[in-house]
Amino acid sequence: MSRRHARVIALATVAALAVMSALMGAARAADEFPNRPVRIVVPQATGAGIDLQARVLAQKLGALWGQPVVVENRPGANAIIGTGFVAKSPPDGYTLVYAPITAVTTNAFIYKSLPYDPLRDFAPITQTVVNPMGALANPASGIKSIQDLVARARAKPGDLNYGSFGIGNLTHLMGVMLSSAAGIKMTHVPYKGQTPEMTDLIAGQIPVGFTTMAGAAGHVEAGKLDLIATFGKERDPQFPNTPTVVEAGFPGVVVVGWAGVLAPAGVPAPIIAKLHAGFVKALDMPDVKEAILRQGSDPASSKSPEDFARFIRAEMDKFRPVVQAAGLEGSE
Repeated sequence: MSRRHARVIALATVAALAVMSALMGAARAADEFPNRPVRIVVPQATGAGIDLQARVLAQKLGALWGQPVVVENRPGANAIIGTGFVAKSPPDGYTLVYAPITAVTTNAFIYKSLPYDPLRDFAPITQTVVNPMGALANPASGIKSIQDLVARARAKPGDLNYGSFGIGNLTHLMGVMLSSAAGIKMTHVPYKGQTPEMTDLIAGQIPVGFTTMAGAAGHVEAGKLDLIATFGKERDPQFPNTPTVVEAGFPGVVVVGWAGVLAPAGVPAPIIAKLHAGFVKALDMPDVKEAILRQGSDPASSKSPEDFARFIRAEMDKFRPVVQAAGLEGSE
């Protein structure tokens, strides 16, 4: 055997041993994971629907894993601040983001300089919930239905204010889609998440707001706000007496939200698999299901991290034309 061939074989052997060592190291890390606290970053304010969901899951995961699972709120910029923080975190599985739909779909089309790439910079773990969406009104506004809202907006174009979770958020797009379908003009008032929007809506600072029902259902049940319509194809089972926007005469205005958990790209596959198994197990617990349903959402886990990744790509393909039609692409 020539020296050259011997050297090639030696290098190949070293490379193979390095690969085997890395695989064994990843497997060992997964076996030991987690051996310290896990952090779930919520890119919205405390009290928002996804915050409440994350806290329910964190409590169960802490018990399953025998390590603290803490929720950290980093709201602002339509979920960009918290989501971007996680994208740049160490890829070890100890920092996750509980992301609303817009954080990893429509933001990519609206913001010119988004500090992360939803497909490149994250390792999807699982979807967690489906969020029914609704239109809420302050009881003193006199707006009791979508027909009332449309009539008010037509009578005084631009005079009716509506709140959302932020520019380009799904709740903003709900207002854009309804305005386009009804031929009306409303004034958008963006907030830094659900909590400040609900606060101003209850206080009467704005007459109408678009929202996820998670985090809003309690205000409706307490009589603080009126649910004037939901945005699904069919009525929400939790609010069977509330008509849909489709029933109000706008069949093209159907919006359903969701949330899910992602890690920074580069987290070893065995750790992603363990995270997926933990979240799915927690979501399947009867008391977790009950808590999520009580908040106004429906539990929904992904079969695998790969399925969740495919789902995110499909959602991006679905919403890009909506953003373009609204004239929001590259607007921020």
